[in-house]
Amino acid sequence: MTRRPQRSRAYAPDPDAPGRPCDMPGCGAPGEYRAPRSREALNDYWWFCLEHVRAYNASWDYYKGMTPGQIEAQLRQDTGWQRPTWPLGRLGGLHADDPRLRDPMDVLGAAGVRRARPEPPPGATPPELREPLQTLGLTWPVTMDALKARYKQLAKTHHPDANGGSRTAEERLKDINLAYATLRNRLAAEPPLAAAG
Repeated sequence: MTRRPQRSRAYAPDPDAPGRPCDMPGCGAPGEYRAPRSREALNDYWWFCLEHVRAYNASWDYYKGMTPGQIEAQLRQDTGWQRPTWPLGRLGGLHADDPRLRDPMDVLGAAGVRRARPEPPPGATPPELREPLQTLGLTWPVTMDALKARYKQLAKTHHPDANGGSRTAEERLKDINLAYATLRNRLAAEPPLAAAG
């Protein structure tokens, strides 16, 4: 049976310790734990023994001596990892109408926004209803009465019981039911003004 290597404890000595005594005056213990000297020199360290690094950490206050405005500015810089940031849309100064922006598909449009799809002319068949209308043999616009009458006629003709249990008739009836449901829902939500033939 192999033994797993023991996990180092959180307070284990720093492996990069310089091998010198604790920086606390009068302490002769080895300085095996690092602590930053100040907030301006976070990568310059004191080296303390375990007892003195705990005392140092307990009294450490990064924001000590800062005004509330300085603390707020520091917190704002920390949200961007101390890197410069810009308000959205200002970086580089390019605008949608700038010739350096290539938009061959006109995704951005002339004003930098996508243009709305043009409305179909009145009486034109909505694209999503073309297939259901073709399945039922109807033309747009259609009334609810005309839709129901056509559905009853097709349901009687293509019902599997009227066709000796035919699988083809059953599949055709499923398509008819789906087309009918699509058109019925559309007419219930937004009835057309003109009657159909």
